[in-house]
Amino acid sequence: MTTQPNTDTLPQGTHIGRTALRVNDLEELTGFYRDVVGLSVLEESDIRSVLGVSDTPLLVLEGDADAPTRHRSGAGLYHTAFRVPSREALGDALARIRAHWQLGGASDHWVSEALYLTDPEGNGIEIYRDFPRNDWSHSDDGRVRISTEPLDLDSIEAAATGDAQAPPKMDIGHIHLEVSSLDAFKDFYVDTLGFEVQTAVPAAAFVSAGGYHHHIGANTWHHRTSPVSGRGLSWFEVIVPDQGALSAVQSRLERREIPVTETDGDLVIHDPDEIEVRIQVK
Repeated sequence: MTTQPNTDTLPQGTHIGRTALRVNDLEELTGFYRDVVGLSVLEESDIRSVLGVSDTPLLVLEGDADAPTRHRSGAGLYHTAFRVPSREALGDALARIRAHWQLGGASDHWVSEALYLTDPEGNGIEIYRDFPRNDWSHSDDGRVRISTEPLDLDSIEAAATGDAQAPPKMDIGHIHLEVSSLDAFKDFYVDTLGFEVQTAVPAAAFVSAGGYHHHIGANTWHHRTSPVSGRGLSWFEVIVPDQGALSAVQSRLERREIPVTETDGDLVIHDPDEIEVRIQVK
């Protein structure tokens, strides 16, 4: 008997693509993500910068000098999480932060080692590396266990190689959102898009595809109550591995009567907090 694939969940290979930020000072933010995060400037104009590694874009900065500061009650970005492939690369990231900026925090999450900082306009950033997947701990129901423990920064620092640029294999491992309702978040990202809950902590949930520890995090720690607006998160991408996965998402959106626009084959939708999500095959 042939087992049919589950078309209600996103398949292995689903991941986060580019993140876009609306910023006031495009020149300053471009320099920050180049010098501190270590990204290369791939495209640059008076209104837009695209940064990434090698020829792969990861971050789009949309310049808008008139964009108001994000409202205290507004949903949006908690952090963009840049994933590096090794402890050596994490050590290099720590060195860049200490040379050019200020470290905001650091944690051992049992599945990863993470550094935290905030860009000049208040956008959160995580730079992290995963432990080998076989070393992750799981609960009895199969979900990945995530914790927050102190990180040994001395050993991270000792691993540095002195590379001033992010490694070619850096990507965006996950994005963490501030939302107005975790129930609404789960209804949209889990029941409709097809992510699966991996773990939950007080006032936060972490969802993924293919058993990853999380592709999207969400929290209500700061009691956001209004839609995304102003500076900060503009949109982010969810990449699915094939056209069949995209068609399955589109069917679920149609059943839920969620408005969808299509641009160059990408599905463009908005979540309950009006955060724009772009879904594409790659």
